[in-house]
Amino acid sequence: MRLSGKGFRRLAVVLAGVLALAPLSPVRAAAPDVLPLNVTNDSGRAGQVHLYVVGVNTSTGRLGYVDASGTFTPWPAGSIPPSPAPDVSIGGPANGATTTLRIPRGLSGRVYFSFGEKIGFFLTPTGLVQPAPWNPGDANHDVLFDWSEFTYNDDGLWLNSSQVDMFSVPHSVAVTNAAGTTTRTGVLVPDGRERIFNAIQGQAGDWSNLITTRPDGLRLRVLSPAKGIGAGVFDPGYLDGYIGSAWDTYRSQTLTVVPFQHEPGKRFTGRTDANGVMRFTDGTGTVVASFQKPATKDVFGCDGRLHAPNDGVVGPIARTLCAALHRSTLGYLHTQPTYDPGRFYTREITNHYSRIVHANMADGRAYGFPFDDVGGFESLVHDGDPASAAIGLTPW
Repeated sequence: MRLSGKGFRRLAVVLAGVLALAPLSPVRAAAPDVLPLNVTNDSGRAGQVHLYVVGVNTSTGRLGYVDASGTFTPWPAGSIPPSPAPDVSIGGPANGATTTLRIPRGLSGRVYFSFGEKIGFFLTPTGLVQPAPWNPGDANHDVLFDWSEFTYNDDGLWLNSSQVDMFSVPHSVAVTNAAGTTTRTGVLVPDGRERIFNAIQGQAGDWSNLITTRPDGLRLRVLSPAKGIGAGVFDPGYLDGYIGSAWDTYRSQTLTVVPFQHEPGKRFTGRTDANGVMRFTDGTGTVVASFQKPATKDVFGCDGRLHAPNDGVVGPIARTLCAALHRSTLGYLHTQPTYDPGRFYTREITNHYSRIVHANMADGRAYGFPFDDVGGFESLVHDGDPASAAIGLTPW
């Protein structure tokens, strides 16, 4: 399950709401009203850590923030142009220490963490302006920060370390259930941050343009190619040739999509017609989904012509197509998705950002693009009976 609606896509836009990402069900006694989330700072970096918990109350739809006691408060109304939001930062841990946040049940959102400087949030009359550091004019462009995404509701906790928009601060996520079992992901290999930056820097083409370096020389972040296109620093036609070749393959070859691993009998077959539209039929031969050939930005964003509605057919097919194009398996492997990561990112034209991030994760799991959960390769922890959660600011 992917959190926060494709990484809360936005480029200095106002969010009027945040998607609730897990199905709601009757209240279960096992889920505490307020879940402790321990943030441990083993980064080795100097400077005050500032923490923020922001999101949406999934019962009311109100956007707001959570204070150190775990109390949710809706944001006050802002203005046009956006006005500064109240300072809702929570003092974070010094190096080697832990700060415990408290997450109320019924909240979906983000935990932000910054080093040294605080993050600037802004408000309009209808919503919150999230930080958008890919925009050179954003107030947070030179701030070292990152975030994890979560949903905590009656069905448990979902918590991920997201690289959908960018990679910046190495951090792990974990959940411990009532039985005492802990699940953790997001840990980098030794020197992983440096390895990621160096590999992106050395990748031929526009990839090095995705790196943001602060005036003091600190490499702050690597943007995803989707954000790089939006910022005007990455080729908006990078994937076009590969997409066209993959689309043409299915003029004479049948593509089989089996979107649910637990339902191997639920299959859809696709062919590209004379007009360049890939049409999928179900077992009865009925056309159930159609996709015009997407552009590079549609693929990197998993939207536009690859928009995935929250249904049981079109959305799952779109997700599968998008993941296969990111991993450069579409056009070569004719049953999708594939569950063998050794076959991902093997072509010259591929999502090298996602490839490099995955290669430097200790368990190979990351959210390198919006639907990296296709096949189960995302950096997500989930438990239906959580007792506590954790975010680890890991060494770099």
